[in-house]
Amino acid sequence: MANLKAIRIRISSVRSTRQITSAMKMVAAAKLRKAQDKIVRLRPYANKLHEILVNLSQSLADSEFTNNYSPIRTPEKILIILITSNRGLCGAFNSNAIKEARRIAVEKYEAQLERGNLKFLAIGKKGYDLLRKQKVSIAGEYNDLLNELSFEKASAIAEKIMESFINGSVDKVEIIYNHFKNAAVQNVAGEVFLPVEPASDNSGIKNSSVDYIYEPDREEIVRELIPKSLKIQFYKAVLDSYVAENGARMTAMHKATDNATTMIRELTLLYNKARQAAITNQILEVVSGAEALKG
Repeated sequence: MANLKAIRIRISSVRSTRQITSAMKMVAAAKLRKAQDKIVRLRPYANKLHEILVNLSQSLADSEFTNNYSPIRTPEKILIILITSNRGLCGAFNSNAIKEARRIAVEKYEAQLERGNLKFLAIGKKGYDLLRKQKVSIAGEYNDLLNELSFEKASAIAEKIMESFINGSVDKVEIIYNHFKNAAVQNVAGEVFLPVEPASDNSGIKNSSVDYIYEPDREEIVRELIPKSLKIQFYKAVLDSYVAENGARMTAMHKATDNATTMIRELTLLYNKARQAAITNQILEVVSGAEALKG
C-alpha cells in the first residue's frame, strides 16, 4: 500500500495545479470575450471590402489599368507568414499551424524550398522557435505584435510585406493561421495574401454584376483601397489567430482542471484505503499483543 505522506503530498500538488489551470481558464475566457467581439465586428466589413475590390479588379481586367498588387508572376520567391502564439498550454493550436506550414512548403513549393527561395515570416514565439530549430530560412519575426495587438502595428508589418512584393523581393505571399470557429474548434486556414487574385469558383466571393457609380473614378478607387484592404486582411488573420489561441487555451485549461479534479478524487480514495489498511494493521497488532499477554 502506498505511503500516506506521499499520497498527501501528491494530493496537495494536484490541488495547486488545479488552482493554476482554473485561473488560466478564467483569464483566457475574459480575453476571449473581449477579442471575439472585435473579430465578429471586423469579419463582415473585411469580407465585403475584399469582395468589392476583387470584383472591381475583375472589371478592370480588360483595361490598360494595372496596380502593383495584382500582377501574377512566376512564383520563384515565396514567403509564408506563419501565425502562432507566444505561449503554450493551448493544446494543438501551435502544432497544427506549424504542420500545415511545413506541409505547404514541402508539397506545394518543393522546388523553391530546395533552391532556398522559400522563406518564413514568424508571428508568434512558438512558431519562430520551431522554425529556427528546423533550420529553415526565416525572413523575420514579429513576436511583440501579439503582446499588444492593434491595427496600427499590424498595418506597419503589412506595409513591409507589400513593399517586398512590389520591389520583387517575393513573388507570392501566403498566410497560415488558425481560424476561430468557436471556443472548442479552431481550423487551420491558408490564404494567398499577395498577389490579389481574381475570385475563383470555390473562393466564396460572389461575382457582382452591379453597375456601380464611381467617384472620382474606378481606377482611383482601386488604387487607394487595395492597400487598405490588404492591411485589413492581414490584421483580420492575426486577430483571428489571437481569438482562436484564447479559445484553445480556455478549452485546454478547462480539460486540465477537470482532469485534476478526477485525479484528486482518485488519490483521495487511494489515501482513504491506505489509511484504513494502516488502522486495521494497528488494531491487529494490539489484539495480537493482548492475546499474547493472556497466553
